[in-house]
Amino acid sequence: MTTPHATELDAIDLKLLTLLQQDATWSHQALADQVHISPATCHRRIKRLRDEGFIERQVCILSPHRLAQTLGWGLTALVEISLDVQTQEVLDAFEARAVADAEVQQCWRVSPGPDFVLVVQVRDMPAYQTLAHRLFTQDAQVRNVRAFFSVKRAKFGTQIPMA
Repeated sequence: MTTPHATELDAIDLKLLTLLQQDATWSHQALADQVHISPATCHRRIKRLRDEGFIERQVCILSPHRLAQTLGWGLTALVEISLDVQTQEVLDAFEARAVADAEVQQCWRVSPGPDFVLVVQVRDMPAYQTLAHRLFTQDAQVRNVRAFFSVKRAKFGTQIPMA
């Protein structure tokens, strides 16, 4: 739940956010030791940061490379989508379909250039073709699609710098 007013973040809040971005499995005791506060205070601060929307969710980040080695599949594509018209209704409709698709990991509305950039993770090229048909060719509003297929992930991060 986010609050409508701006919240002040002090140095301890920023340090907690930095630490949690590195490893969200740390106990409140371990985090409290790092920022020199009590575990109870640490717990209250983290709860406040969650309640105020600074922490959206805590997840486990899987390795696509390691999964591909084990499962024998994995294809990541970055896809640019341009629509025929850019009315709010058309943009919202495409966005809703994209974010509802489990194979779409990220959906960004961008400007200038294409209307959307998607990051998709699929089993293989036939699975990408199925996704492309489902999201891009069945929609009369999609004018142009440019897909880029990952050959190597040189860097992947989720951390937002706090300084």
